[in-house]
Amino acid sequence: MKKTTGSNPAITSKWRPATQAVRAGTWRSEHGETSEALFLTSGYSYDSAEEVAARFAGDAVGMQYSRFRNPTVDMLQSRIAAMEGAEACLAQASGMAAMTSSLLCMLSAGDHVVAGRAAFGSCRWILDNVLNRFGITHTAIDGTDNAAWEAAVQPNTKVFFFETPANPTMDLVDLEFVCGLARSKNIKTVVDNAFATPALQRPLDFGADIVAYSATKLMDGQGRVMAGAVCGSKEWIEEKLSPFQRNTGPICAPFNAWVVMKGLETLPLRATTQSANALQIATFLENRGLSVRHPGLASHPQHALAKKQMNAAGPIFAFEAPGEGDAAREKGMALCNALELIDISNNIGDSKTLVCHPATTTHHNMGPEGRASAGIGDGMLRINVGLEDPLDLIEDLEQALDKTGI
Repeated sequence: MKKTTGSNPAITSKWRPATQAVRAGTWRSEHGETSEALFLTSGYSYDSAEEVAARFAGDAVGMQYSRFRNPTVDMLQSRIAAMEGAEACLAQASGMAAMTSSLLCMLSAGDHVVAGRAAFGSCRWILDNVLNRFGITHTAIDGTDNAAWEAAVQPNTKVFFFETPANPTMDLVDLEFVCGLARSKNIKTVVDNAFATPALQRPLDFGADIVAYSATKLMDGQGRVMAGAVCGSKEWIEEKLSPFQRNTGPICAPFNAWVVMKGLETLPLRATTQSANALQIATFLENRGLSVRHPGLASHPQHALAKKQMNAAGPIFAFEAPGEGDAAREKGMALCNALELIDISNNIGDSKTLVCHPATTTHHNMGPEGRASAGIGDGMLRINVGLEDPLDLIEDLEQALDKTGI
C-alpha cells in the first residue's frame, strides 16, 4: 500500500474535524486512487513461509486474515480514532457488538457495573440477561444524578456504562464529573456516544476511557449497513479488546467499513444541519403544547450541561402524546399512522426523518416496569430529524396532530 499523509497520526491529529472526516486514515495503493480502495478478501498470500511465520509471531507487520486486519477496515478505524481524538479504534459488526465487546473483554465473574438506567433496550438486555449469567452484577441508577454514581460504587465496581444523550429519554450524564469520579476510583468508563458522534461530542475530552458506537446510525447516515466502533487507549485496545475480538469474531465487514467511511466524509455537515432542523421541529412541537425532551431547548432540565459538553444537541429527541397508559399509547400510534412524509422506523441517524414508538419497538423487551423506571412512557415518541426542509416536516406534523386531535 502507498501511504498518504492521511495515514500519519502525527499529521492528522493537527487537522480540524471536517478535514479529518474526509481524509484521515486514507491509504492509497500503487494505483493512486482518490476514493479509498475496497478490499473484499478474507485472506492474504505471502512471498515465503518465513514471512507468514514472522507476521503470526508478531515480528513483522502486515495482513494475516481479515478477522484480524483488513486494509479497508484499518482505514475506517484510523479515521474514527482521529475524529474521536483516540489513540486507537477497532471497528465492529454492529453497535451492539461494540457495546457487548467493550464490556465482556474486561469484565470477569465477581465484577460489578454501574449503569445509567435510561438506555437502549438491547443495552439493558445485555446487563440483565448476559452479564448476570457470568456472575457479573450491575446497579442501574439515574444517570443524571451525580450523587447516585458515587453512592452505587462497590469495592468490586470495574465499569461505569452509560449513554449521553440517552435513548430515548434524552437524559444527559455529566461527563466531566462521572469520568473524573471513575478515574479517582480506578473504574473504567464506557460511553455510548451514538446519538452525538465525535462531530457533536467527544467524551474522551472529558476524561472517558472508552467510547463505543453504533456506526449504523449517524456515521453511515443513510441506513445502508450495520457497523460499530470502539475507541480507547492503544494499550487497552491491544491488551483487552483486540484479543477478545480476534477470537470471538464480531468484526466489521470490509464493504460495510467502506460505506461508513464514505458516510464520515459528510458527517459534520449532516450532524450540524440535522441538529438545526431538529431544534426547529422541537420548538414547533413545544409551542404546540406538547411535552418535548430536547437538550437544545431551554426547557430541558440539563440544557446548560448540553451547551457545555456538546457542539449541538443532535438530530434525535422525544416528545409525548397526551394521556396515560393505553390512551397515550393509542394517541401516539395514531399520530405515527397519520404522518404522510415522515416514515415510521426504529432506525436513527438517517438523513430521512423517522419516528417510532419506543414502548412497542426499541424498548419493548424491557417490560412495563423497566420502561417506567427508565422514564419511557406509553405515549412517548422518538423522532430522528433528517435533511428534508424543516417546513415540510412541520407541515406534516401539523396535519397529523390536527387529524388525531392532539
